[in-house]
Amino acid sequence: MKKTLLAAGLSTLMVTTASAETIGVSMALFDDNFLTVLRNGMIEMADGMDNVEIQVEDAQNDVAKQLDQINNFIASGVDAVIVNPVDTSATQAMTAAAEAAGVPLVYVNRQPINVDSLPDNQAFVASNEIESGTLEAFEICKNLRAAGKGGGARAYVLMGELSNQAAVQRTKDVEDILGTDMCNFITVVDQQTANWSRDEAQDLMTNWLSAGEPFDAVIANNDEMAIGAIQAMKAAGIDMASVEVGGVDATADALAAMAAGDLDVTVFQNAAGQGAGALDAALKLAAGEAVDQKVYIPFELVTPANLSNYAK
Repeated sequence: MKKTLLAAGLSTLMVTTASAETIGVSMALFDDNFLTVLRNGMIEMADGMDNVEIQVEDAQNDVAKQLDQINNFIASGVDAVIVNPVDTSATQAMTAAAEAAGVPLVYVNRQPINVDSLPDNQAFVASNEIESGTLEAFEICKNLRAAGKGGGARAYVLMGELSNQAAVQRTKDVEDILGTDMCNFITVVDQQTANWSRDEAQDLMTNWLSAGEPFDAVIANNDEMAIGAIQAMKAAGIDMASVEVGGVDATADALAAMAAGDLDVTVFQNAAGQGAGALDAALKLAAGEAVDQKVYIPFELVTPANLSNYAK
């Protein structure tokens, strides 16, 4: 039976390992701060367990390479596979390969396009993206109102990779919030993708600044892009106290930027919790146990007021 579980947190994750298990893990890319924390969450959990081995590979943002990795895992006889998809619209082939081989498969962090029709021995572990951009955009809206901008404000929106469901959903969240009666005073000057990248966001923000358009906020789909925008604005001599900047993930660099007064809003996405939750689900499926097919680790709003709670 397909079910949806709203997980209260890591305390609810229980692991069953009756015998030695080998889990193959394909990550979209290693060179990403958030995904590094997620990957380490799996590794640390496995290191603390007896008779569990995980084999982690880097797909290097290559869909074909990732599918090859999954097929190789299956051919080598792993007990289950965990995938952080490169392209969430290209997951059907991965699902089909694992299903045909009878190998349990767990998607982590990035929602597969076929999430509502996964086979019984497959699952999805992440945070509900409807919460992420909503929390971020609404907090920026409140801050702009508090700063006296309720009569009219202008914002830039930095989007992640458009092939990624999280980028699409977070951008939709922002659009939905800015369409409400409370927040429709905010006009989007422009929105473009910077592909989750700090460097690309810095370049894009520099281009926007060269256009000379007035703006009051930058709303980014993740922290890396928010930090890139901050770097461009600081290089241009902009007083960061005059601009609202938001991101998602609450990475260590983002929290440091918030402590410095540069970042105003982020949203904690429990990367380590998602990694541990994915490993937990994979081990249970490998043991033939029932697993909720959608496991959500809640997002949490982070602001300067509660920053100290997340510093560690």
